[in-house]
Amino acid sequence: MTHLYSPFRYPGGKTWLVPRICQWLASVPRPKYFIEPFAGGAIVGLTVAFEGLAGRVILVEKDGQVASVWNTILNDEAGAEWLAARISNFNMATETAQLVISDKPRDTRELAFQTILYNRIKHGGIMAEGAGLLRNGENGRGLFSRWYPETLKKRILAIGQIKERIRFIEGDGVEVIRQFADEEEAIFFIDPPYTASSKKAGARLYKYHQLDHEKLFEEVSKIKGIFLMTYDNAKEVRSLARKYKFGTRIVVMKSTHHVILDELLISRDFHWLGPER
Repeated sequence: MTHLYSPFRYPGGKTWLVPRICQWLASVPRPKYFIEPFAGGAIVGLTVAFEGLAGRVILVEKDGQVASVWNTILNDEAGAEWLAARISNFNMATETAQLVISDKPRDTRELAFQTILYNRIKHGGIMAEGAGLLRNGENGRGLFSRWYPETLKKRILAIGQIKERIRFIEGDGVEVIRQFADEEEAIFFIDPPYTASSKKAGARLYKYHQLDHEKLFEEVSKIKGIFLMTYDNAKEVRSLARKYKFGTRIVVMKSTHHVILDELLISRDFHWLGPER
């Protein structure tokens, strides 16, 4: 069973892929760095950190709201304790929630709390503009259906306890790939917004969905270490993979709405997955 380490509900989250990631990492020497350039909810990077699968985990996120949470938990000396207490002590009601999400945060900590609240009460955890608030939720509980303050508190405090294993960078994931491309002891897990195909699902899910996918593939081709990319299974993506002589494998996943979907894995080597079926 996959442990849920992240405080986020995240569209496109990779909880389903975590067992495959662990299988992948078990097939290679323990890396000095595990780098997640498009961290989001960071379930993969957090799993690597908690289970000691790399020397150091580097998480990168461009979205200022999401980054405020990671900055508070990982880069603020007492930030994790503050955020956990703020969540635990919050009196959840429609009125109090609306007041918080409509307010202008005074600092990074307040923005982090607002972001977690926003993420938890928005439909599907989608924080991009246009996403609505939960209405019925689970069992008709509305806004309360995804608000588990004690669970969130425990997760945040647990991350704070291992933060020496994690470095968080607020910035451009492609630039960080470029910075670490020559590091042979680095492993990259690259899960960009899915906007390369005509479907452009990421455009409605993420605030920072604009990405030059051609440029990303070019930078990834310069990586001297090991990498694994995940994309939607689209002809545009497969074309880029062929252009840069990367291998591809299709894995089956189940969406949050229990729809079976094909996910495309891209790498140089898939020996750890066994024979293709």
